[in-house]
Amino acid sequence: MRLNRQDGGRRQCISVTNNEVAAIEQDVLRKNGLRPGDPEWEKHGICDYITKPRVAAAITGKTPDGEPIKGEYKFTDEFPMAEGFEENAEFFTLTYEAKSAVNHNLAYARIAPLLWLRAGASGSRIDKLPEEGWAIADSYGLLTDVDQATPFIHALNKADSPSIAYIVTDDDRRFQSIAKRLPGNVEPVRLYESYLTNFSFANGE
Repeated sequence: MRLNRQDGGRRQCISVTNNEVAAIEQDVLRKNGLRPGDPEWEKHGICDYITKPRVAAAITGKTPDGEPIKGEYKFTDEFPMAEGFEENAEFFTLTYEAKSAVNHNLAYARIAPLLWLRAGASGSRIDKLPEEGWAIADSYGLLTDVDQATPFIHALNKADSPSIAYIVTDDDRRFQSIAKRLPGNVEPVRLYESYLTNFSFANGE
């Protein structure tokens, strides 16, 4: 964020952490009858208690209590920490999803952020399954009903920035047929093939 401020850049960063609770705190929480997964337990985790508040404070220039942060950034560009940054951040919780739920589109809302990240993490996001059978965001398109491929492809041709077309089908021939009709600058990605392949690998199937 600071480098972006210095040269007007558009750098992005993905930070991944667990929400582990310190051993000493775990002992106290267990004595109080709490277990991992309980809200009172999770709020003491490294992500919820440290990482999220620090990132938010750096961007807003305010403490979690809403007070301006005291002090200044030093050296190359000196400015008050309370100024914050013209940046944004979003936090996602990674979860395990059952193979059947993914395969039948029942877990789409929880997988949607991953599709957005894969397409560059910029612009609008498709957070729910489109009723029309397809939708187009700023950087990608989603086709959930292969019978609607023609209007989907027409819309992609008119759009400026989509670089990926996610196509939901378990039929390899239909996927290949649709992929050949896409604009040359759009990468076809079959859903949920890669996710289910990873699932099978992780479970030894």
